Amino acid sequence: MSTTIKGLSKSDVQYDGSSLRVAIVHARWNKAVIDALVAGAVAKLKEQGVKDSNIVIQSVPGSFELPLACSKVIAGSHVQAGSSAADLLGLNFGMSSPSLNKPSSRSGTPAPQQPTTVSMPSQPFDAVIAIGVLIKGSTMHFEYICDSVSHALMRVQLDTGVPVIFGVLTALNDDQALERAGLGAGANKGHNHGEDWGLAAVEMGYHSRRWAEGKFN
Repeated sequence: MSTTIKGLSKSDVQYDGSSLRVAIVHARWNKAVIDALVAGAVAKLKEQGVKDSNIVIQSVPGSFELPLACSKVIAGSHVQAGSSAADLLGLNFGMSSPSLNKPSSRSGTPAPQQPTTVSMPSQPFDAVIAIGVLIKGSTMHFEYICDSVSHALMRVQLDTGVPVIFGVLTALNDDQALERAGLGAGANKGHNHGEDWGLAAVEMGYHSRRWAEGKFN
């Protein structure tokens, strides 16, 4: 029986994610694997107490687009948190826009316009999970994308101060990708790494808030 020391060790602390807001930005290449990873991340976020309304999911075409998307999503969440305007600048992460159709009075006289108050999210994202699946092909495309995306995602979190969880699989073949999403063939389906990313997002979001307040105990 083979054993391995690889993998995320379980934390001794149970982190409370009930006050956290987390975004998941995922690519759409290799959809079957992506869907499983996103589901795994969402399941763990909820398990840690993150509310449905505080989990926002956005998609982009491929992994190369993830860094820009994460940067814009983080910036947009700060706009939302600092505004009460309806659908400001078209940013509606996790919100539903009010209907623009106002009923008229029966007399044909337009009904008086009532002021509309839209509840905007009161906080920016505490963490972002970037999810993509890169599978090596016959050209150097794989190496260039892996390197570029890795460095760019690191830069996003350092520039913004918001934890960006690296959820980009860099697999050498289809089987490796499937196993890392819990979709492997045979009795051993592998482990869904999306679950680890959900746990990491809650832990890092919790720590970042605490550290920003000068709390280290």
